[in-house]
Amino acid sequence: VGLSVFSAITFVGSLILIPILCVKMGEDYFMPHRDKDETLAGRHPVLRWTGLILKNVMGVLVLAAGISMLFLPGQGLLTMIIGIMMLNFPGKRALELRLIRLPGVLRAINHLRARGNHPPLQIPPRDGDVAAS
Repeated sequence: VGLSVFSAITFVGSLILIPILCVKMGEDYFMPHRDKDETLAGRHPVLRWTGLILKNVMGVLVLAAGISMLFLPGQGLLTMIIGIMMLNFPGKRALELRLIRLPGVLRAINHLRARGNHPPLQIPPRDGDVAAS
């Protein structure tokens, strides 16, 4: 019964929250000038650390829910990406770009953004890609 309830909650939660988060994300989130997370910059150190810890705890919970949704109903991969975006760890940016460049992932997110009347995400070219002239 417990697993069924958890499955239902994560499924419904992902159906509601993931589209909202995908639409609210800035279209330039993945561009190089957005590499620094300055959301809590300039705040009192106690507030900054508390916010950072809470954000990372939520990120771990969302990531865990996404992993479980790979086996249970729900939007597992998109939920995992949102969880990773909330975390702070070395190599995060490279992992985010690797995941967002998966054709199905980018297509799904841009579809959600189009339904919310938001422009598609801007993705920087890979290091060997030739820029269009």
